[in-house]
Amino acid sequence: MDSVTQIVLGAAVGEAVLGKKIGNKAMVLGAIAGTIPDLDVIATNFTDTVSALEIHRGFTHSIVFAVVFGLLFGWLLSLWDKRASVKEWSWFWFLCFVTHPLLDAHTTWGTQLFWPFDLRLAYKNIFVIDPLYTLPFLVFLLLAMFQKRESLKRRKFNNLGLIVSSAYMLLTLILKGVSFYKFEAALSNQNIEYTALETKPSPMNTILWTANVETDDAFLIGDYSFFDTKPIQFSVHPKNHEALGGLRNEAGVQRLIKITQGWYTVTEREDGVYLNDLRFGMLSADLSKPKYAFSFLLKKEDGALKVMEEPKDTRDAKKILSNLWERIQGN
Repeated sequence: MDSVTQIVLGAAVGEAVLGKKIGNKAMVLGAIAGTIPDLDVIATNFTDTVSALEIHRGFTHSIVFAVVFGLLFGWLLSLWDKRASVKEWSWFWFLCFVTHPLLDAHTTWGTQLFWPFDLRLAYKNIFVIDPLYTLPFLVFLLLAMFQKRESLKRRKFNNLGLIVSSAYMLLTLILKGVSFYKFEAALSNQNIEYTALETKPSPMNTILWTANVETDDAFLIGDYSFFDTKPIQFSVHPKNHEALGGLRNEAGVQRLIKITQGWYTVTEREDGVYLNDLRFGMLSADLSKPKYAFSFLLKKEDGALKVMEEPKDTRDAKKILSNLWERIQGN
């Protein structure tokens, strides 16, 4: 999830664990703890594109990290603030650290919660930014913040924030199940044979859902709004995997394919060959010139493979949001 959401979650968890003993300091430290796992993005400044993708939401988003650094930070904080024991401080940091990846596991990218095992959890039931999850949570946290440390209202407001946000998360899982059924029915009605089907919410909402469908030689992408009155339409995206040619044997390309979990297409342009990660959808509705959220230029320079992520054009953001809002309202 986005940084604001993780800060709110960390602050709420911190308050639930030690708020009664140390007051607003629990929220402040919890908010800090909620941002620490995402410091793995620093790797982008020191390593190549593929390695940075592999590192993202890896070790720092694992139970191992939560345990080891929970104990370390717990011991250090117990030396500074004696109002809580080493055990209480360690439990505080562990919970703040572990709830971060547990939340991220619900997004499309997922987390390597069980690192070092090569297993990424990704339930794909909520977008990385969802105001309906974050804003009510934030309101309850602010209401709790302005109550006295010993106040029952403080506990009540903070607990309500945790309950309401968790209830919304449960709702998104139900909505995902309903949308999955709708896509399955549409594929059956259109006599489309497929080998795999994945669904995920569109940006910042859980009303409009998208589906990636794998067939023998192409991927289909469709969307469905709970306000739709017309049948689901699917666009065709040829796999074109053969266009990789000799590049497919490159270790970097093999690693990139593994990251996409097989959900990728290949396009050829004037400047080179692009590998498109389909898991995160498209940034345009123009099928003649599709723009994918994540595309990577594969280029050989001096005999070495160079992988470069295609920059996103922020000038299209306003139009994308406008089209998204219109599509949410139904077809």
